[in-house]
Amino acid sequence: MTFGHIVSFALGAFAVLGVTTSTVYSLMVVAGVFRFRRRAASAPESLFLPPLSVLKAVHGDEQDLEQNLASFFEQDYPEFEILFCARHSSDAGLAAARRVAARYPQVKARILACGEPPWPNARTFSLEIMRREARYPILVAADSDVRVGPDYLASIVQPMRDEQVGMVTCVYRGVTRHGLWAQLEAMGMSIEMTSGVLVAAMLEGMQFALGPTMVMRTRSVEKIGGFAQVAQYYADDFVLGNRIAQAGEKVVLSPYIIEHHVLNASFARSIAHQQGWATSTRFSRPMGHFGSLLTFAVPFGLLALAVLGANRHLALGLALFAFTVLDRVLLAVLVSALVVKDGPALRKAWLYPLRDFMGFCFWVRSYFGKRLRYRGEPYELLPKGRLRKLAQTPEETQVPAKP
Repeated sequence: MTFGHIVSFALGAFAVLGVTTSTVYSLMVVAGVFRFRRRAASAPESLFLPPLSVLKAVHGDEQDLEQNLASFFEQDYPEFEILFCARHSSDAGLAAARRVAARYPQVKARILACGEPPWPNARTFSLEIMRREARYPILVAADSDVRVGPDYLASIVQPMRDEQVGMVTCVYRGVTRHGLWAQLEAMGMSIEMTSGVLVAAMLEGMQFALGPTMVMRTRSVEKIGGFAQVAQYYADDFVLGNRIAQAGEKVVLSPYIIEHHVLNASFARSIAHQQGWATSTRFSRPMGHFGSLLTFAVPFGLLALAVLGANRHLALGLALFAFTVLDRVLLAVLVSALVVKDGPALRKAWLYPLRDFMGFCFWVRSYFGKRLRYRGEPYELLPKGRLRKLAQTPEETQVPAKP
């Protein structure tokens, strides 16, 4: 057997392995979906309604920011306050918060400015300042690009009736009004992210949190040393949930689905954002990230098509490639229809195989860099997902940072 035959056989075997493991992963997602739905059906009625402090860190203006913020003022909930925090009182995000708050005088709202953050992760510093100012012992941290329904607070707080629960978090559907690249990013949020969360929750329980919504007790945050303990990390939400779980408290996945609005309209910004998260995952969870290679389907289908086609087994190669495409389309249909209720993703499920291939490309590229940009500012990733803020070049400082 020649070296070429050995290489061809090895690549063919690897392709078949990948098709097999990605299929097994899809079956695990199916099991995770039905487990999620069973738990959602048995969720308690909205009877536990303690006072809440909602924490909103903002930074600059964003598309639809006022509509997103307004959805938090329109809650059907008896007693809550909303705190907003940015670096400077003149921040455009705080100006939007003031305008929205003026339209809802019945809701208690406070505007805070924290100054330049001394921590690498600026959001965690804003959260720490708001935590210290919050009136109530249960905190709801929600991102500025999130939009919710009027039943949001009443739904997500229910697991907190159990005193052993230290955190509640939510999966989300990606929402956008932009073109193809933003739609693919939104599908990644709705399907790829949700699939991974459901499988992780099924296999090992919730050991992490998702940043768009985190409900936590003040005492739980204090127990782990405050937000300062996660201020060095890019994926501060993941680490925060993990620290609370390690402290012996439960982290619960709520059945409530929120809207996460995609802000990256252009190809370049969308790709950079998704690549940043893939790279940060490599540093935060190196073993899990490496193993995620075997969850992609379409790249292995393409590899099987190329190898088998080159060895005069084109029909078999086409069959395996078609199988992986169908696998991803069905996965998109399942998750978008039965979990995140994402109509646009359901109608465009045929696009998801492309997003699956893009995810693989982000995975490969994650091993060839350690720099990213967040809120227009440059950072370098360090071991275990820690951050080091970099100085901006003179050219960068001349251009206002985009949100």
